[in-house]
Amino acid sequence: MTSLLYPISTEKALGMIDKNNTISYIVDFRSNKKEIKKEFEEVFGVKVESINTSMSIKNFKKAFIRLKPEYKAGEVARKLKLV
Repeated sequence: MTSLLYPISTEKALGMIDKNNTISYIVDFRSNKKEIKKEFEEVFGVKVESINTSMSIKNFKKAFIRLKPEYKAGEVARKLKLV
């Protein structure tokens, strides 16, 4: 099962990249934090510090993925063509 669906590219989400070293993603609503972390680390070759999730009324889940300080969210954002 693929947990990661697509990145969020709102103004607020893009601001979190530089301020909090965090990437925002829409993920499968059945996936848990461990699955999201494992897949994100495998796909992008980075280490994740923490993940916060929230459910939406429209039946999708947002994941806020904070990277460890030695990795830069801006580099991941460039791979995703967000910046």
